[in-house]
Amino acid sequence: MSLENVQDELEAERGPADVVCYAGGVQKQSANGVALKFGGSSLLGADRMLHAAGLVRAATRESRVTVVVSAMKGVTDHLLSIAHALAQGKLAYARREAELVLDLHLGVLNDLQLDEETNLRVRRELQLLGGDLLHEVPAHDRVAATAELFDRLASFGERLSARLFAAALEKLGVSAVPVTSSEFVLTCDTFRDAQPHLEQTRERGRAILLPLLEEGIVPVVTGFIGATSDGRITTLGRNSSDFSGAIIAHVVDADELVIWTDVDGIYTANPKESVEARLLHELSYDEAHALAASGAKVLHAKVLPLAAETEMVVWVRNTFNPLARGTRIGSPRLPRGSRATSQSPVQNFAKSPQQGSVA
Repeated sequence: MSLENVQDELEAERGPADVVCYAGGVQKQSANGVALKFGGSSLLGADRMLHAAGLVRAATRESRVTVVVSAMKGVTDHLLSIAHALAQGKLAYARREAELVLDLHLGVLNDLQLDEETNLRVRRELQLLGGDLLHEVPAHDRVAATAELFDRLASFGERLSARLFAAALEKLGVSAVPVTSSEFVLTCDTFRDAQPHLEQTRERGRAILLPLLEEGIVPVVTGFIGATSDGRITTLGRNSSDFSGAIIAHVVDADELVIWTDVDGIYTANPKESVEARLLHELSYDEAHALAASGAKVLHAKVLPLAAETEMVVWVRNTFNPLARGTRIGSPRLPRGSRATSQSPVQNFAKSPQQGSVA
């Protein structure tokens, strides 16, 4: 797996990565802080990690920040291929894939160019995780490809990513620690599609995250994964890291959740496929839900109910174009100088066969 390169958009001390990355770019103090969730494309390689870390650094100047990270783009697929290979008795292939995943992250660590002490510490952490991953590949015999095995293997992507991103933040002068969400996200035992127990998760998570935030430390939390009451690793299902972001934001009582992705916000159609795609700047929870019900690839289906219940504002913004305002999802508001319209932007969309998208 080769890394994609991205041009470093940081400009001296005050570049695009240093814009305030919530509330539409308006600088304000958020009483309960913000949660910033970064998808896999935002973390693909050292340059992108450092760019995303710059966004976090900017936010820490205004509020308490909790970060939620996905695995680097493509890594989860490689990890799941290990499970398939084990089921087919392809042990050599499974080991090569496991070694590839570890080498990929060690390569990113080298590219981060950390100081020697931090480099050695993070390298040791990655190698320990890599050892655990390789331990999943037996020397002989095929392994039953259970849903539990799939979850256990898939969890390594976020766990590796969180350690690298915390190191990237430290390089920029931001105190940060990686936190594995399975330490507090309690779920049922429906592997590959586990449901979180929100109240217990909130209680356990606050005991871990709030002391860090009070000390000015940014928790870098793994998305996607949880654990059963007896400690077995689970996942919330593919593409569930947005949902994880909403759960973590709920745990810390964040006022806002910012989903950092690779497009400027939510569109009426996939902007990569339709020239008629129109960016939607403001959506209510109901409008965003209507888009999802119409087949739009907006957010994970479970994000909106949780956000609406807690009155959390959700932003969808572009990591690579942080000066763009993005899409705000929340209680309806009328910006100063605006006038009410008789028809919401979603009403027209709902009559169209096109699909909205954030990717």
